[in-house]
Amino acid sequence: MEREPRDQHAAGPGGEGGGKGRGKGKGDGPGQFGPPPPSAAPHASPYAPPPASPYASPDAPPPAPPSAPPHAPPPLPPLPAQPPDSTSERSRGPLRPLAVALLNLTGLGLGYLLLRRPILTALCCAATAALLLVALPADVDGVPGGLLVGHAALLALAAAHGALRAVRDRGHWPLRAPLAAGLGVVLLAVPAGGAFAYESARDEAVEQMLLDRLAKADRTVAGLDGQPFDGPTETKYAKALRVYRSLAEAHPGSKAAGRLSDSLGAYYRSVAAPYTARRYCDAVTPLTHLRTVPRTLGTPGKDHLGTLATWPDGRLATSLHACGTDALGRPAADAPLAELLRTFPASDQAAKVEPALRDAIGARTTALKGSDPCPAVEELRTLGATAASLPGDAVDATALRGATDRAVERGVYACGMDEFEDARFARAAATLNGFAKAYPAGEKRYRAKDVAIAAEIAAERPSAGRRLPPAGPAGGSKVDLVLANLGPGELEVLYTGPTTGRVTLKDCPSCRIFAAKSQGDKACRAGVTRYPRTTLRLPAGEYHFLYKRATVRNRADGARINPAYRYTDCSFVTRGSAGLGLT
Repeated sequence: MEREPRDQHAAGPGGEGGGKGRGKGKGDGPGQFGPPPPSAAPHASPYAPPPASPYASPDAPPPAPPSAPPHAPPPLPPLPAQPPDSTSERSRGPLRPLAVALLNLTGLGLGYLLLRRPILTALCCAATAALLLVALPADVDGVPGGLLVGHAALLALAAAHGALRAVRDRGHWPLRAPLAAGLGVVLLAVPAGGAFAYESARDEAVEQMLLDRLAKADRTVAGLDGQPFDGPTETKYAKALRVYRSLAEAHPGSKAAGRLSDSLGAYYRSVAAPYTARRYCDAVTPLTHLRTVPRTLGTPGKDHLGTLATWPDGRLATSLHACGTDALGRPAADAPLAELLRTFPASDQAAKVEPALRDAIGARTTALKGSDPCPAVEELRTLGATAASLPGDAVDATALRGATDRAVERGVYACGMDEFEDARFARAAATLNGFAKAYPAGEKRYRAKDVAIAAEIAAERPSAGRRLPPAGPAGGSKVDLVLANLGPGELEVLYTGPTTGRVTLKDCPSCRIFAAKSQGDKACRAGVTRYPRTTLRLPAGEYHFLYKRATVRNRADGARINPAYRYTDCSFVTRGSAGLGLT
């Protein structure tokens, strides 16, 4: 290695410097003690005689000068100056710009510190400090992209500017360039490690945010446990489900997504709370909703469901069956049973629908023999409609409908008779008249018509309903009763007693309205041959009559018919009421 030239001194016995010390010159060896040698002539020839020895005797003769050669050689050129120190030149080579650039890329401006530019160093530190103030503490949103781009551009500018200044710098550095470059490489690990740590902290913040979001949705679900699955409740459940779906789709590898299975299990149990409480009709709607959850969650969310995907099926089938069979005899049974047979046609619950219908029909048929058969009739009609409305071949709808029709026929008759016995005459009349029209070939049609007539009379004259009309023909002598219509409009006469019936007399266009009842009685005694009339042959006894004319209100009356007399019953209209005269 070459060294930079420096002054060397050697002290002899006579002290430093002066004429007694060793002179300074290029190529001098190490210092020697003793008197200095005589200085050579400035331009002495190399062939000049050597100087006299300082130790020669003074008496010795001087040496003879050598003879000059015939051809003397030319003088030697002067020795070149010593080359500069190459180590110093290399320290100012390309490593200096590189070291400054690397140190400035750390964000602390350390390259400017080597160049003795403290203000620029302070500016770099301030920019990095501003970035840290914005970035810390790490949050979900992270650092704005514009700020990162601006800071990166500032670091690149500082690195380029510092490298350019380092090329021109000739000053002395406290560190050698290779060491400074190595230090720059090492210090670059600080911002790199900081960025990695920041991203880790930000990821943790995101994880915590997702866990908080999941916890909030779980609290919402827990708060809805046991509440009716109506509009507001369903909306809150749907909101929680959207949170679960977003976690499964957007953050599948997060901690929150790893807990989705437990959250979804709690969600299913909360929604199905009515089923757990055995409120089966209330459970139908929420369980139906649960069957749509896999589709709502999408493909990523299905992976977190596991067996929950089919968990509601059996429970929904059970709820539909229980809700429908509990409502048999009412229209409310139609929808759940039809839904059961459409959705789960091969289920065990679907196979139980027809036996349940047969049992219900049998129970209502038995109830027709009880004290209040009328409710059973309506339930039988509803059961028939339910059987006819069920889809598919899960039940024998034809057989069930036939069983209900036969039971209804018996039930309507029983209901009308019961209403008559309970003195609900108007309803009895309507029920039995309806029976006679609905079953014209029925065995009890005529009996129903007789009781309906008696009930209609009893509605106006309650004494007519003290007992049911006789079921068979009455015996004994007969009495002639002439019925005549002396008033305008068609006349219908209903009668009940030992026998029951009704008769209709034609309109009398020439008849007038009498001013008083006495005038009608006088017209009746004058003869009825010119009026619409009919003659009835009735068994003697007490009878009740009902006169029905469209233009006036109904009028009821009664009389006892004696076989010793012949009777004429005239019906006319007065300004105040209808008249009845017997002559």
